[in-house]
Amino acid sequence: MSSSTPFKNVTIAGGTGTLGYFISEAFLNDGSYNVKILRKKPVNENEKAKLLASKGAEILYVDYSDKDDLVNALKGTDVVVSVVSYDLTAANTNLYNIQSPLLAAAKEASVKRFIPSEFGIGADAGLHPITDDKAKFREELEKSGLEYTFIYVGLFQEFLTWFGFDVKNKKATFYGDKNSKLYTTSFSDVAKYTVESLKLPESRNATIRVSGAVLTLDEILKKFEEATGSKWEVIEEKDVRHRYRNKIEPVPSPFDDFKATVMETDFKKLDNDKFSFTPKPITDVINILVKA
Repeated sequence: MSSSTPFKNVTIAGGTGTLGYFISEAFLNDGSYNVKILRKKPVNENEKAKLLASKGAEILYVDYSDKDDLVNALKGTDVVVSVVSYDLTAANTNLYNIQSPLLAAAKEASVKRFIPSEFGIGADAGLHPITDDKAKFREELEKSGLEYTFIYVGLFQEFLTWFGFDVKNKKATFYGDKNSKLYTTSFSDVAKYTVESLKLPESRNATIRVSGAVLTLDEILKKFEEATGSKWEVIEEKDVRHRYRNKIEPVPSPFDDFKATVMETDFKKLDNDKFSFTPKPITDVINILVKA
């Protein structure tokens, strides 16, 4: 892998968010890039923004509904990294609607490459409303004329407690068979993969699939049991997606349906070997979650 990059100026949308902060920090720590971070107006400084500014990032406040505002913010940008997020429970909120204005502005501002807020499971259309939105935006990005890189990392390891591993009650809810493989990656490693992708020639107009760990639900449970020194109760939620779509009682929540969708992810082939680093052990994150 080449250690150089044809890009110099990176703008990160959502760069002070949960994952965005890690990505912003990784670009700053790399030292190869000038980094701008977009935050939504009105101006509302927070500690993350102040800290990133102290490390050399330029913080810009923009109105995502104002194309001219976005274009001006993106002038001189080589790469846009979108880490904008969505609310599973909010109506009329999806990644397509959030990112389309950003893509239009990026094209007008002559941005070279766009890395969308994909990450996660990267499934195709027809699987879940969230993946439908992602597929719709992917198609628009591919037709835009900009270079692109789609990065898929599976489930964020820091979200394991949201996806059925209840540390407080020592209870695991499986939204799939216990032998189902779960692809997971830590925030810090997602950030490393994102930064290093710009130095990877194969990432141009390509899909990158990486994972910090590939373990079955049962294997992850055993690591939680080892970290807590106790045996956990296991609850199996069966046919969640079928019950949700057909409104069969008890009808699962939209979030439970999403959990079950994540459990069905199968990357088949990973691109970890294209990168220069080894992801950190999943136990590092599990130990933090247990102590939280």
